[in-house]
Amino acid sequence: MEEKTFNIFGMKCAHCKASVEETLRNIEGVSNAYADLNKKTVTIVYDSQKVSTSQLKQAVANCGNFELETD
Repeated sequence: MEEKTFNIFGMKCAHCKASVEETLRNIEGVSNAYADLNKKTVTIVYDSQKVSTSQLKQAVANCGNFELETD
């Protein structure tokens, strides 16, 4: 398992935070995700053999007007 913190753009409220966390946690290979509204980051614990950062980025974009910075 790998733990990485990514910048995330577009989160403005607790509902946004919850949507991002739930979306990420429902991806196979992700064991946990915690978004921080104040820091505009999300920390994701995931298996890089099962899910790529591009898949994480796409899932976040699909759940709302959010952008995960993976580069």
